[in-house]
Parts: sequence; structure tokens; C-alpha cells
Amino acid sequence: MMTCIWPITNWAWVGWRHANHTKCGYMSDEINDKNDDGTNVANAVSPSGEIEVLDIKRADSSSGRNGGKGGRNGGRREYKPFPGWLYGVLFVVFDMAAVAALQWGVSQSGTRVQLSSPVVGWGFVSKMWTKGNFVFVLNLLLIGALYLALLMLFNRFWIATPVLLAVAIIVGVIEHFKVSIRYEAILPSDLGFLGSNTGNLMSFTPPGAHWIILGALAVFLVFVALFVVLNHVDGRHGRMIRFDNKGEGGVMIALATVLSMIKLLDMPYGGSITALSMLPILVFALYCIHVSTTDSLANKFSRALGDTPSMWDSVYDAQRNGPLVSFTRQLNPTIMDEPSDYSEATMKEVVKRYEAAAEKINASRTKNMTDSTVVYVLSESFSDPARVPGVKLNKDAIPEVRAIKSGTTSGLMLSSGYGGGTANLEYMGLSGLSMANFDSSLTSPYQQLVPGQHWTPTINQMWGAPKNSIAFHPYEPSMYSRATNYKKFGFAHFYTLQGDDIIKHRDKIDRSPYVSDKATYQSALEDISSTDSNQFIQIITMQNHMPYNDWYADNEFKATAADGADSLGSDEVTAIDTYAKGASITDTETKNFLDELNKLDKPVTVVFYGDHLPGIYETASQDTNNSLALHLTDYFIWSNKASGSQGKKVDNSVYSSPNYFVAQTAEHMNAKVSPYLAFLTLMHKKVSAMEPPVVNKIQGWDRIPEGQDIYLDAAGNPMAEDEFDEQTKQLMTDYKLIQYDITAGKNYLKDTDFMDLP
Repeated sequence: MMTCIWPITNWAWVGWRHANHTKCGYMSDEINDKNDDGTNVANAVSPSGEIEVLDIKRADSSSGRNGGKGGRNGGRREYKPFPGWLYGVLFVVFDMAAVAALQWGVSQSGTRVQLSSPVVGWGFVSKMWTKGNFVFVLNLLLIGALYLALLMLFNRFWIATPVLLAVAIIVGVIEHFKVSIRYEAILPSDLGFLGSNTGNLMSFTPPGAHWIILGALAVFLVFVALFVVLNHVDGRHGRMIRFDNKGEGGVMIALATVLSMIKLLDMPYGGSITALSMLPILVFALYCIHVSTTDSLANKFSRALGDTPSMWDSVYDAQRNGPLVSFTRQLNPTIMDEPSDYSEATMKEVVKRYEAAAEKINASRTKNMTDSTVVYVLSESFSDPARVPGVKLNKDAIPEVRAIKSGTTSGLMLSSGYGGGTANLEYMGLSGLSMANFDSSLTSPYQQLVPGQHWTPTINQMWGAPKNSIAFHPYEPSMYSRATNYKKFGFAHFYTLQGDDIIKHRDKIDRSPYVSDKATYQSALEDISSTDSNQFIQIITMQNHMPYNDWYADNEFKATAADGADSLGSDEVTAIDTYAKGASITDTETKNFLDELNKLDKPVTVVFYGDHLPGIYETASQDTNNSLALHLTDYFIWSNKASGSQGKKVDNSVYSSPNYFVAQTAEHMNAKVSPYLAFLTLMHKKVSAMEPPVVNKIQGWDRIPEGQDIYLDAAGNPMAEDEFDEQTKQLMTDYKLIQYDITAGKNYLKDTDFMDLP
């Protein structure tokens, strides 16, 4: 049988080549390509190019290949070619070595992050038999495809292998440095460093990096020495193109001949890029293109072998699924289907339509939004525990927020998350776009969308220069790739626990591992108070993040089952008690924060919202009738005395979703709007809240859940899309056009005044 990969071990063999190259598209080695009688193998090919089978006999001890008189090597020892099965074994061994090098780059157990349990070392392999997870095999297959392509390109096992290992070791070292410095795995957006921004690669280099580099170099040199020895003792010197002298398999020969004759590019050492050699590259490319698309063959294959996306934490994702798997998953996500009528002319009509709407709205408005400081507070997991079906607390956890809500624009926010998904709500709040419009494959815009966008309009940009946009998050800047994305959004500073901008106040409460809301508010308040300039401030708290492990001393809260409801589990009660105490602390500190803002002689408006409920209500989540209740959090829009909007209550605020907050804020402040905000204002009047399908259980990251998008009217009743009136249908059509143009289209809106305030 013909093999273009694994060699045949018979002493008698056929050199399948023209005078200068083989029919598999590879140049053969001119060294040691002699028959036992001293004739050149090239002469075995007829002038017509047809393959001739040579009847080559074994050499004997007196005149053969082992140094006898008249022998080929003149006294030198002649080594036998390695058998084909040995090449197969070595292929797997070095494939595993490449996977190990990459995995080493992210396998650091000393993580600063509390949210994830690292999967390091042997655990990446052993989970095959402990958990039935074969993602290790998936990594072997993907790297094996690249390895196979190198073998075909070079036609030398002992050249292709060190090339593969060199790349794996280099990437592993860079990965190690980046994880150490930024706690972030290599992302597709980092490929830009290979272009004009190569200097940023140095930012991945920690102190003492030279020892790691020297160690990696030493390991590689050991491999090189090994390959030199193996190449010497291998009689065929790693050449992959071989045929036996009989029974070659005509069909396979014919197919390989056709594919190999389509030569694209010559390579060194007798290799070439042919249609045949491109097959493994094609397989790998098709996987990369489709693996991010829900229900694609590549996606199903990846999940079947154990790929479990964990996209909130790129390092944990790489540890859990392998760096190459986690990397390829983010290369080509399906964002949105292109609307059938999408064109430059259509987008001009959209702009014209909402320019007219903005003009009409602005006729009765007297203020400018950017004449005030606007503060967005995303309060981690904040919601009212008393609203959860089947749960009863011994006392009210949020009396202060409840009182604030009663005196200002407020209501309930429909959340797409339960127990997670913070960044998606954050993205909607900053962009005005809705997760409901995205394809179900786009589960995390912060990782899958934003890094590759050429134009990323966000509401903070309305305040002009980056110096006017400041963000605070008392945790790792790498989570959800925030550090990278916030620069892209136009924030001058992003204060976190690590990096260039360290958040000033980092106090914690009792045994809690997270920075308190009081400390976070204090850091933001000092910045707001330090300047007379108007700013956009983004605050993302961390105090009430999972887990809820009885953090607080003297916790007075006690959860029980409501009358007639199913009893709560002991672990569930502990988690609810802990969460309720944390929510109570947030309640008090939020009031104190607003009281301090009230003292300032500058206008300030605060948009406060919980991103999602904590994923602790196991009993309530069992009942599908509780779906909506488990996805409603509290929000309010409040202004201080200096703003002139204190005590304002706008209509249609009972229900909302974060994409509408900016339009609601403008209405609350009586501020003029851009055509974009005019659109969102009209959209909110017709559909009060919208989110992708919701589920009771904590969602994974494979996809957005199945089902219809959730739309609520002003009274909180679900709306069916096919029952929308004509105006609502037009608004929904326009919403998808706008969102597609910004995220996946040609950015026709960029050169218009669609985003510009008057």
C-alpha cells in the first residue's frame, strides 16, 4: 500500500520521483539515493514519467551496504530505515509533547483569581478516565493536523518535528509570561502584536524571564540533539514519501498523484506545498471557522470531546480546555445574520428617520446630558431576595434601595443572566445594543466580538476625550477581557486590583475574599469630587459575587421556606443567608454613596442596577414558572440636588433592560438626544424590556439557550414577536439593521451624525 506519511521498511523500495522531484510533490534527498549497484534511483523513472518497479536484490556481507568491498559506504556503518510503526509512535509522542508545552504555559496553580479552580498538570489528562472528558484528545487532534501539514511540507520527519516543538515552546513561554503578568491567556486580538504593535509583546515579560527563556531553550536544544542522533541512525533520514515494490494500491496512488501534482510552492529539503499537503490545513481551517457556530459539525465534535467554554476567565478556559481549543473558539464567531435589506441606502433611510425623531423629542428638552456627571453602578448580583418565589427572610434586606426607588425613576430590569453573565449586561448598558439581536452562538461579546471590531461606539464617548471616562472594578482587569475592551471603549483609566491603574481602596469585610462596596464607592467618590469636569463613571462592584460561604460575622439574616413552599436545602439556606447579609450591606452603602454625591456642587446622575440574581435559589429554579422572577433585578436612575432632576419619575419605567438605560437617563435628565438615543427612546415605548431566552439554571457558555427572545410590555407581560403592531415591527427591523451595521456590517453609520448629540 502507498503511504505518503509513514515509510515502508522493506530493503527493496521504489523511489517514486522525476529527475528533480517526486510525484507526491516532494523533492527527494539526493544523498544516499543510490541502488546497491551504485546506479541512481532517478534512472528508475522512465522518460514518460511512469513508475517503473525495480527488482533490487539485498546486498550480501561482501558487497553490500554494510561496508564490504565495493559497498556503498566504504566501511561506514549503514543504518536500516525506521519502520513505519515507529514513525507513528513518535508522531504521537511529539504531538503530546507539543500539547504539553502549550498546556505548561497556562498551568499555573498560584492564581490570583478566586472564581475558578485551576486545572493544571496531570489533571488535564487524567480527567479522561475520572470525568469522561476527552478534550486532551481534541488538542492532540488539532495540533496533530498542523504537525501532519509540516511533515507534508518538509518531507522530513526530523525537520518538521523540531519546527513544531519550537513553535509550541515559544507560544508556551509567551503564554506563561502573559498569564503571570496579566492573568490572561493569549487571545486572537493579540495577533495584532505581530504587526505594527510588536513592542507591546515586551509587556508580557515578567522579572526573571531570562531564566525561563534559557530553560525553554535548553529543553529545545535537548530535543534538537535527540533529533540529530535519530536522523543519523534512521536509514531513511525521516523521508516520508515511500512505496513498496509491489501491491501499492492503485486507487490511492492515482489519487495521491493527482493531488500531489497540483504543486503550489516549493519548500526546502525536498518538500513542496501541494493540494495533498493542504488537506490537514484545510481540516484545521474548517474547524476554526465553524467551531464557534452553534450546532455546526465542528462545534458538536468539540463539545462531544469535552470542550466546556468558560469564557469569563481566559486562563481557566485555557487550563480547562487547552490553549489551542480556547483560542480557536474565539476566532470566527457568528455575530448576526445580515438583514435582507441591509445596504448603504437603507442605513441612510434609518438615519433620516431618527434624525426627524430626535428633532421632535429635542423640541421639548432643555438640557444636555454631558453637562452632568453620569455614574453607572453595576451592582454585582444585587436583587431583592424577598421577590424570589418560595423564599422568606426574617427581615428586609434592602429597605434603603426600596425607599430610593420610590422617589425616583426606577423599576425592575430583565436580565439575560442567572448566576453569571455580568459582562453581557455591562455590554448592553454601555452600547445600547441588545443580546436578543445576536446569533445564539455569540455568548460573550467582550471575548468574541469587541476585540475584533473596527468601530465600537459606547455611551461614555459622548463625554468627549478619554480623560472624561473613568471605570472602577475591584478585581482582576483580565476578567471578560475588560482591560483590553475598556481601552477600546475610550476609557482613560480602568482602576482594578492589578495593572497600571490600581484602585485605591481595597478593604474587605470579615472573611469575604472580595473588596467591599463601601471601598469601591469611596474610590469612585474621591475621583468624582476631585474635578469640576463632567465625567462618565463606570463602577462594577464585586462584594456580592459568588460563592456565598458564610463570610460575615454576626449575620442576623435567616432564610426559610415561604408558607406552602417546598423546604430549602441546608446549603441553600447558608448561601441565601450570606447573600442577604451582603445585599443588606450594599443597601446601606449605596444610600451613603448617594448622600455624599448629594453634597457635591456639581450635577450628578446615577444609574444603579443589579446584573443578575445569584445562582443560589435551587428550590425555586426547579419550577419553570419561576423563570421570569429569577431574571428580574432592581434598578433606579437618581440625580443629586445640584442636577435639577432630583425626584424625577419618568413614565414607562416599571420594566426595562440595560440597553435602554442611556435613553431613560436622557429622559430623566430632560436632556437632548442623538438620533440613536431617539431610536432607543421610541423602542422602549413599544417594548419595555428585551433579552434572549432565559433559563432557571446557571447557563453554560456553549450557546444562548433555545427558545424565543423575551419581550415585555409596560406591565411586564410577555409579548409575542408575531403579534407586534406595524410600528413595533419597523422599530425591531431598524434595531437589527443598526446593530448589524455596528457589529458585523460595513459601519455605514460611522460617517453619519447618528451617534452625535446636538
